[in-house]
Amino acid sequence: MHLPVLHLPDLPAPSADPAPYLAATDFFDLDHPLVAAFVRDALGSAGTPRERAVALFYAVRDRIRYDPYGVGFEAAAYRASAVIEAGRGWCVPKAGLLAACARAAGIPSAVGLADVVNHLNTDKLRATMGTDVFYDHGYAALLIEGRWVKAVPAFNIELCRRFGVQPTDFDGRGDALYQEHDAQGRRHMQYLADHGTWSDMPLDQVVADFRIHYPGIVERAAARAAGLTEPGAQADDRF
Repeated sequence: MHLPVLHLPDLPAPSADPAPYLAATDFFDLDHPLVAAFVRDALGSAGTPRERAVALFYAVRDRIRYDPYGVGFEAAAYRASAVIEAGRGWCVPKAGLLAACARAAGIPSAVGLADVVNHLNTDKLRATMGTDVFYDHGYAALLIEGRWVKAVPAFNIELCRRFGVQPTDFDGRGDALYQEHDAQGRRHMQYLADHGTWSDMPLDQVVADFRIHYPGIVERAAARAAGLTEPGAQADDRF
């Protein structure tokens, strides 16, 4: 049975019914062998919910490369198993993967969207986006020890080291958001707005917002899906 997708303007209440935040969905394919193996390997000896959440965060952050150039909107590509198989993804599918893995480990989870300004955006990425604002930046929300916390597993550690970006670390107790400054102390990420959380992947919302803010990205994604252009190059060396 599919539960209705819940959208809240903020984090769920700790006392909220956990069922919608533990359920498998088409996007959160918890029983897929790739998801089960990824979670099992990531957890290792982690025992408590907090230890499991931390282990899963770092597995998603560093084993799945960040790729802001491969944005597409085919629903199948946002399934947790598909993100694992691809080995790369941008912030929204990586957030969805962390949420799915958390559920597979018994941790209630949701996906949130926020708008952030990248003050250190590169010319290449700015040309792709047409702006320095990352609209609908994805994060995962996890219920750990009675408290919801936000976690952004987007930038893998190799990428951070290459570009002098402070990695986002997570201890399972507080929010793990983009860093405000880079390793040299320059202003980096600035949060503008938080659009709340969803109990499933909010792909329809992302597509609708991208049509407004990133029409060029939507057009290029449609062309790739139709086989009219070559697939985008891989991520790490193209910032």
